[in-house]
Amino acid sequence: MQAHFGEVKIEGFEGGDGPYCFEKAVVMRHNEGGMGKERKLQVFDLLRCNARRFCGISPAGKGQETNERGEPIIRLTLLMRRGSRSFKNAAAVTDIFARECAKVEGCTFKVAQSENLSFCDQVRVMTYTDVVASPHGAQLTNMLFMDRNSSVMEFFPKGWLELAGVGQYAHHWMADQSGMNHRGAWWDPLDKKECPFPQQDLDCFNFYKDGKVGHNETHFAEWARIVLDQVKISKMQIATSSPTNEPQPNSNACKC
Repeated sequence: MQAHFGEVKIEGFEGGDGPYCFEKAVVMRHNEGGMGKERKLQVFDLLRCNARRFCGISPAGKGQETNERGEPIIRLTLLMRRGSRSFKNAAAVTDIFARECAKVEGCTFKVAQSENLSFCDQVRVMTYTDVVASPHGAQLTNMLFMDRNSSVMEFFPKGWLELAGVGQYAHHWMADQSGMNHRGAWWDPLDKKECPFPQQDLDCFNFYKDGKVGHNETHFAEWARIVLDQVKISKMQIATSSPTNEPQPNSNACKC
């Protein structure tokens, strides 16, 4: 670090067990092991809250919206990326999800290109997303800006299931830690090995790592249908168990 940043001031935790305040902090995933589940949820709530406040977003009452027929609003976002691990046929995937959303009354559909969004645009898109569908990649870390109990659908190129190891489940773990529902993943099937290094898994993974994601229309349509139905049932249960003048938990204006 000194080679890159010069003198680095190291602060210890000599003040006991009380809270410590930092202007900026970086916490690595591997350093979270000592934190309990509830504390991790609180940390993600705080990050979500502060990001929304910084961007002037106050989604009071979100989660209680209904259309003119009283059906709960479900916001489905297809979060795209360019280059590696993008969809081979983005138009076809878009058509599948748009078509399935149109079959569910109250469902609204948006396509967002992650690289085109400013920080606050990213926060805003995800704040008003109930279901995000996206290829595996850094853009999926934006799930933390969604309300708790929102849903994540993830897609991988071929070769990942067989060769990527446990690291491919990073967004499963993040969803669990931030209070989201990871609704599963789809791995592009590896029908035959194309890797020129069949005996070397690491080299083969590097061969497949930055590939593009194909699609399976039948599977994607059925999967989207199931997830949208689950989200609709959940929203209807919340609506019937909560007074209509109360916002959904975790979606009201943040109390930092």
